[in-house]
Amino acid sequence: MIEPHAPAPPRSQEPWSAPGGPDDPARLPVRPGTGRFLVLAGVFVCAACGLVYELELVALASYLMGDSVTQASVVLSVMVFAMGIGSLAAKRLRRLAAAGFGAVEAALALVGGCSAMALYAVFAWTGDWGGMWANGPRCLLVAFSLAVGLLIGAEVPLLMELIQRIRRQDAGGAVADLSAADYVGALVGGLAFPFLLLPCLGQLTGALLTGAVNTVVGGALVLGLFRQDLTRRARWLLLIGNALVLAVLASATVLVDDFERAARQAMYGGDVRVAIQTGVKEVVLAGGTGGRPLDIYFDGRLRVSGRDEVRFHEALVHPAMTGPHARVLILGGGDGLAVREVLRHTGVDRVDVVELDAEVVRLARTDPALSALNEHAFGDPRVQVTTADAFGWLRGATPAAYDVVVSDLPDPGITASTKLYSQEFYGLVRRVLAPGGRLVVHAGPVASDRRVFWTVEATVRAAGLRTAPYGTGGRYAGPAAGPGRTPSERARAPHDWGFVLAGRTNPRPRLDPDGPRPSVLTQASLAAGERAARRTRIAGLPASTLVHPRY
Repeated sequence: MIEPHAPAPPRSQEPWSAPGGPDDPARLPVRPGTGRFLVLAGVFVCAACGLVYELELVALASYLMGDSVTQASVVLSVMVFAMGIGSLAAKRLRRLAAAGFGAVEAALALVGGCSAMALYAVFAWTGDWGGMWANGPRCLLVAFSLAVGLLIGAEVPLLMELIQRIRRQDAGGAVADLSAADYVGALVGGLAFPFLLLPCLGQLTGALLTGAVNTVVGGALVLGLFRQDLTRRARWLLLIGNALVLAVLASATVLVDDFERAARQAMYGGDVRVAIQTGVKEVVLAGGTGGRPLDIYFDGRLRVSGRDEVRFHEALVHPAMTGPHARVLILGGGDGLAVREVLRHTGVDRVDVVELDAEVVRLARTDPALSALNEHAFGDPRVQVTTADAFGWLRGATPAAYDVVVSDLPDPGITASTKLYSQEFYGLVRRVLAPGGRLVVHAGPVASDRRVFWTVEATVRAAGLRTAPYGTGGRYAGPAAGPGRTPSERARAPHDWGFVLAGRTNPRPRLDPDGPRPSVLTQASLAAGERAARRTRIAGLPASTLVHPRY
């Protein structure tokens, strides 16, 4: 005889959810169709916020630590991995979908919104501590990528549970609806970051505002639409939690300008005069008054040091000016310092400057310290400035138009500059050189980074030009992430500059006997720099191309 089953005991009630099982329909204050629309709208906004957090971490890490390819790879790979872990962990919150989603969004808004400020603070204030703090920004970057990924990954399973509680449908249809809202939101967030948030608000304020939007939308969705699924205790805890997150984000937004000034002083010293975010990069001018030398930083990297910029620019320009030099093209050089050296030579009829960042040229014209340092070079009527990408501009330039081309561009080790040190780029330069014309390239340090230096030289040769490498000593203004972060890093920092002089015929680094006398560079030091560079040669290096960069 088969005995009848006894009824199952009632399930114990979760402390965060109101009576009702996970399979029971949600008790909504609106019609089910409206409820589904509101959930999908929330998915859209949360997806946009999530992608902004990812892009903000990539952008700030690239600015602070350089090498955007590496930073993007680290952030995205760690975040995608963490999203999978977060999705698995969210399965345990199925019975508490409404409360769980509200808590996840509040935590995501706080972590994502404050991530940029925290990363910048660690970089600015602990960079010179040394020891375990030397890798502090990188460790924090991984930690934030992991945390944001875990929280983003937990969203979809919880949202899937919530939307199914509104109206049951097949799993494929529910996933399609959620995915569509998620992907469209990611598109909007991905476009809003570079075209709206970054130029209008900056990285820090943009991240904080995104966190505030995330908090409001997540809290409103749960407390407004699914409030009947929550106990009174859960509603109060979520309300207080979201209010605290908004208070933290609002306070940080109010203090963000003071925070940025303090962080810049910690990084660059107390004599920062100008700090602007152009459409291309951050430009900081420090010193230049009261007898202090002017230092120029681009995206946290020391680009020009007033202590010995003359040594660099004389070595860059004067050897290339030996020979015909009526028509000169300068690629980069928006600070006007290379233009200053060119104009010291007689017989110069025209100088064309192709600079990507118009704000740098404006500072070179108007900043008292910088314009004095470049001797008001941009006020000379022979100088014509074009705001353009050097690569694109060369593609439309007149062939055989210039006697001298000076490549005064950021270092090849910086990802954004890689195409400006490619074989294709030097092929375009070769096309605009007149017969007997010369090209000179700043190729990074010789002694400490021989492989990069000789890769530049091999790439110039691969473009059909003959080369003569040389170097000179000085305080290196290269791609270190920040102004000399630790004593050990300063000790290891290169103290030389390397150059490659090139032409269709064998060039020879020498000074024009009829030209102006440089204040530092001599024929003897130039010859010594050529001999020292040749002793470091690495043979057999392949050229760097657009599709296979070697730097």
